[in-house]
Amino acid sequence: MKEKSELKVTVPAGVYAQLHGDLDTPMQLTIKNDRIVIQPAPADRLRSGRQAFIWPLVVSLISTVVIFLYWLHLGVRVIPMTGDVSVASFTIGFGVVTGIGLFAGFFVQSRNDPDNRFSKAVYWRNFPVIMLAFAIILGMALLGTFWVLGQLFPGATFDPFTAVLQVLIFLILANVFMVQMALRINASTLSTLLTIVIVSGAVISMASNGSRQWWQYNLSFLGTKLASNAWQFNLTLVMTALVMISLIDYLFVQLNAQHRKSWRLTTLRTLLTLAAIDLGCIGIFPNNAQFHLLHDQISWMLVTIVLIIIIGLRWLLPEVSKEFLWASYGIGAVEFLLNMGFRLFGYPSLTAFEIQGFAIGFAWLLFLFNRLQALIAEGTVAWPIVIECEPEKTKTERA
Repeated sequence: MKEKSELKVTVPAGVYAQLHGDLDTPMQLTIKNDRIVIQPAPADRLRSGRQAFIWPLVVSLISTVVIFLYWLHLGVRVIPMTGDVSVASFTIGFGVVTGIGLFAGFFVQSRNDPDNRFSKAVYWRNFPVIMLAFAIILGMALLGTFWVLGQLFPGATFDPFTAVLQVLIFLILANVFMVQMALRINASTLSTLLTIVIVSGAVISMASNGSRQWWQYNLSFLGTKLASNAWQFNLTLVMTALVMISLIDYLFVQLNAQHRKSWRLTTLRTLLTLAAIDLGCIGIFPNNAQFHLLHDQISWMLVTIVLIIIIGLRWLLPEVSKEFLWASYGIGAVEFLLNMGFRLFGYPSLTAFEIQGFAIGFAWLLFLFNRLQALIAEGTVAWPIVIECEPEKTKTERA
């Protein structure tokens, strides 16, 4: 039987530093999809991975036992799917609380891990915003799930054992989700979070005001006193602004570490931060009578800031490609034409102008964030290597 010989790979100190190991860390080389991957041995990699599933399971089991004992204390024999004392209410309540706790614990652990370079780029000042955003997303996901189940199974009830088993399953899924998100905080995660917050919040606000025919007024109607649950729309804008500021902070911390800090990067960061603050102010000062003039000025200012960023990309964005630059100019031209068309000819309508202008501008911002992520990735150094095949040992040598 052929024995496995130990493979020794000599790498420069800079390469080994990027492997996030030390001389005592067992390493292994594997072939995946025609690529050579050098990483810590499975026992070291999976140790923390197991914790990411064990803790959610333990916390979910404890929560389920507490819920079951409380139901026994109340003496309830039938548990409905939805209602005050139901599968939905206890799952949402315990799920959000335990999810936030696990998210906070694993994020702090990940943040203090010297091998996790992604979490270290997230400053502590951004942690409350990120945690709150994920808590809102989890709560909305659980609310939506049980709303759908309530529509599919109206009036459904269960015995306590069946009900508590359902609670356990949902709690495990919710807690595992929060733990995995805490361990994977990076630019891509924050970009996805940014999109989920703004899209889900806007869609929910539009749906809840469908009977009021909000589109006959304007998009800002969703945040006014005349709208149903206007706080949802305004909170969405504020949360989007806070997550956007966190993402900008994360990206430019990484960029400044790889590209020397310059007035160009500082100016770009300042303009993007002002755009995020402006977006949050739209939610803070809704289009009510007392804030109407201020609301309009803030809205026009957001468009102006985005156009300034687009025009200044040639000088502000390092290594900007011609394709991205001309695509940005095209988007800026569309925004300008929509603006002039509405102001001079009243076409498109105010509602259409606001929706189209915001959607185009927000999509472009996401493209810009992706470009900044690409710049960070391009800062990774690559070393040329020569691979030599080890001569196979003869039978005498193997013996």
